[in-house]
Amino acid sequence: MAKGKDKRTIVTLECTDCVQNRFKKKNKKSPGIYRYVTQKNPKNTKSLLELRKFCPFCHKHTIHGEIKN
Repeated sequence: MAKGKDKRTIVTLECTDCVQNRFKKKNKKSPGIYRYVTQKNPKNTKSLLELRKFCPFCHKHTIHGEIKN
């Protein structure tokens, strides 16, 4: 028989370049911070998730790191 599905948690990935630029430019208004939503299995991936994804605000592929929900 097939086993039941493992509990997968929903995680949010945030663009690291947008976050750094937002704190550097305090006077200028930044366009925003782009976020992706994905799932991960906490049994297999205990560390924080980091993926390289496209950010439409930066107009390039950047590293998106996991944040607290």
